[in-house]
Amino acid sequence: MIDIKLIRETPELVKENIKKKFQHDKTKLVDEVLKLDKDWRNLKFKEDDLRSERNNISKKISELKKAGKNAKAEIKEAKEIPVKIETSQNKRKKLEIKIKEIMMKIPNIIHESVPCGKCDKENVEVKKFGKIPKFSFKVKSHVELGEDLGILDFDISSKISGKGFYFMKGNLALLNMALINFARDFMVKQDFEYMEPPLMIRKEILDGVYSNEEIEAMAYKIDGEDLYLIATSEHPLIGQFINKTINKKDLPIKQTAYSMCFRKEIGSHGIDEKGIYRTHQFNKQEMIVICEPGESYKWYDKMLKYSVDLFKALEIPIRILECCSGDLADLKAKSCDLEAWSPRQNKYFEITSLTNMEEAQARRLNIKIEDKGKRYFAHTLNNTVIATSRALVAIMENNQQKDGSIKIPKVLWPYMNGVKKIGGKND
Repeated sequence: MIDIKLIRETPELVKENIKKKFQHDKTKLVDEVLKLDKDWRNLKFKEDDLRSERNNISKKISELKKAGKNAKAEIKEAKEIPVKIETSQNKRKKLEIKIKEIMMKIPNIIHESVPCGKCDKENVEVKKFGKIPKFSFKVKSHVELGEDLGILDFDISSKISGKGFYFMKGNLALLNMALINFARDFMVKQDFEYMEPPLMIRKEILDGVYSNEEIEAMAYKIDGEDLYLIATSEHPLIGQFINKTINKKDLPIKQTAYSMCFRKEIGSHGIDEKGIYRTHQFNKQEMIVICEPGESYKWYDKMLKYSVDLFKALEIPIRILECCSGDLADLKAKSCDLEAWSPRQNKYFEITSLTNMEEAQARRLNIKIEDKGKRYFAHTLNNTVIATSRALVAIMENNQQKDGSIKIPKVLWPYMNGVKKIGGKND
């Protein structure tokens, strides 16, 4: 959510930002806010005038009484003023609710470095890392590899849970845990505090981190309770600071957390094929940073480097893809994805996503910084350390062998109890 001062002082800038995101139908929201805000301020001025009038009447009543004169008319008038103020305040509170509802729909101001584009097809490749493997045999998909080795089962899971779930077995399940443990240790070495968050959050928190559209498309609601299953541990991590003021000396806050994540995945990115790339339930390690506004892009660069270094350690061919304006969710000021190479698809696919929300998320959740008596909104950033199912897809496809086995990245051997290969003969 942006600062309403931007709409008051530079409405055309806000409209131009909306146009850059190709959400032209939302430009009218700026005019709606301006009108409602004008009505709100008029009521506020009226209340201030009424308070001033009440003070003047009180002074006059005191003077009349001292002079022994009748003050009945003034006393009656003084009693009517609080009722008028309360009526005005009630109208103003209703306007505040309407204004906030509209403001939540207006996109965050995108960073000047964000490339202009309509959709993800116009995202910009920044840099590639790693060597794309060449195979002397027909490559298999991760589904074929998993089913042939008996380490992935989609048929039984679909019977007991439905589409978008899976059973992971044996050494693949151990490899999944190895990735979690490796990612945890990697982030702890970067001096991030390790956390284990709740797997359910209240609507108040969800409203602070997601748009209404995202909530409808992604979030699983617990019937009869004000609780939702988390889609990422970023949400409870950031949510723990709701309505808090953080002392500047305690910044930056750097946290990392592992959790199970749950998503409905409704829409164009829905569950439409067999596999573990996009599912309703998955394992994820996340990182968040809460920092000074002037420090957020320094942390953006650092967090991106962490992602690159982690996947380079896993020896997976990757690239950085800068998200264009039309591919940014409304809360994002700047974002990029890390993508891994899929030999089976002969293209890159998303494995992590880094975002700087600047102050938009902190404004929704009322997370402020205090410095020498001054208070202002913090900047918040989040980044996927690893979504293990997607990393497994990359490892399985890039490390497959002619005999159908899968080599395990060397950096994970210490976490695999001596297992260096899934299937075939272990050296």
